[in-house]
Amino acid sequence: MNEYYYELTVIPENSLEIFSSFLLEITNSALEEKNDSLIVRASESLDDIEWATKQLSQKLQIPIKTKLIKLKNEDWISKYQNSIKPIEVGSFYIRPQWEREKTNLTNIIIDPALAFGSGHHESTASCLLCIDKYVKPNFTLLDVGCGSGILAIAGDKKGAIVDICDTDEVSIKSSIDNFSLNNSKINKSWIGSVHMSQTQYDIVIANIIADVIIMINKDLKQSVKRGGILILSGIINRYYDSIVQKFYDFEIIETIQKKEWHTLVLRKI
Repeated sequence: MNEYYYELTVIPENSLEIFSSFLLEITNSALEEKNDSLIVRASESLDDIEWATKQLSQKLQIPIKTKLIKLKNEDWISKYQNSIKPIEVGSFYIRPQWEREKTNLTNIIIDPALAFGSGHHESTASCLLCIDKYVKPNFTLLDVGCGSGILAIAGDKKGAIVDICDTDEVSIKSSIDNFSLNNSKINKSWIGSVHMSQTQYDIVIANIIADVIIMINKDLKQSVKRGGILILSGIINRYYDSIVQKFYDFEIIETIQKKEWHTLVLRKI
């Protein structure tokens, strides 16, 4: 164990999930979300990570505060584990593997250090509620931008036949690992986006940032069967109207708002 480690704290003015996803893409270190801040810890210097995060802040015009410190080493992995609490969402109980199961709920084991998506974020929780409500046994389901795999695993637990994709290879590996933890089954997985699939699904979920949803909107529409359901999440307030306009040809059957985050449930007419 090294004598010292580095801790970078990032506090965005808003759009916490965007910075969380970005940090997970550029570092393999554990990421902790705490009181609207993001904390990265590593044995190597995090100067480059701090610089890159500031560059993203300038590009998005979202003010952030950062703090980078060097600390005497301790068992911060154990401290991190102790900070991750289980959560109930609908019929699901999302927990790290070191917590006991709840037999009256559908347990989903997620290692939150692997990739973003432990059920605590508003958009993830909203998607889990939608899966609980709309996914039926033997439905085909695609999770676009699967991250930790939590939504796809929830779909599998409801009896769906699940495909996953993500442009980040680490996310695909994390999802596969988490599927294994849950004794769940992936039908197909690939590194890339929705356009690489020639299949149409009963349910398509895209819990990603709004800019990407807009960019791939035609591919998302094409991936849904007629009468099928498209769940879009990760949409902050200022993008809501733009997303609704892009998907004008789908029927809105439900909207969920938690704080500044919106989730849209659409049906392909």
